Amino acid sequence: MKRYFHKELTELENKLILIGEKSHQVVQLATEGLIENNLDKVNEAFNMDDYVDVLEMEISHACIRYMSLRGPVSSDLRLLVVALKASKDFERIADEAHSIAEKSYRLLTQEGSLKNTLDLSEMGKLACELVNDSISCFVEEDIDKAFLILKKDHEIDAINQRHFDTLSNEASRDEMSDTARFNLMLISKSIERIGDHAKNIARGVIFLLNGDQ
Repeated sequence: MKRYFHKELTELENKLILIGEKSHQVVQLATEGLIENNLDKVNEAFNMDDYVDVLEMEISHACIRYMSLRGPVSSDLRLLVVALKASKDFERIADEAHSIAEKSYRLLTQEGSLKNTLDLSEMGKLACELVNDSISCFVEEDIDKAFLILKKDHEIDAINQRHFDTLSNEASRDEMSDTARFNLMLISKSIERIGDHAKNIARGVIFLLNGDQ
């Protein structure tokens, strides 16, 4: 799909790529910080959320301004709609990563190094991969990669369900405190939601490229 971008549309596209990259970075820092027992990474993730929020607001204002002043044609209008939705999903991805960082900090400072993080390492890597793929399928206009994201998200859902079953089992009380079990369950759920937001972005790319969802 080739489209002529006016200067404003080019700037908008660049900001959408930037918010995607920052969201990917905060997810990576938050998940790695927990797995590696690295408070520096956790704190860095915790402090990045505000920057993503500012980017999301700038993208929203730019989209609304362009719609109001430029009377975009249908293809550009689809881009603006997708940009609005995708920027909100990226912002929510960062929010979930912020929540992971918050709970990770609590765990690492109150519980010490975690001996059992279940499959959170695998789950976190999958989530980072989906967020990164959601950026690249937009940049590369790759509809096949967008459809692949929809399939991969089921892997994260399956791991989250496995975590829920494990942490809900009374046997897990012998391995960790109730506080650790509860926070790990919430962290797993946040990673699952990150996958859902990446899936939403992929659906937006599909809509942008062929008008279907």
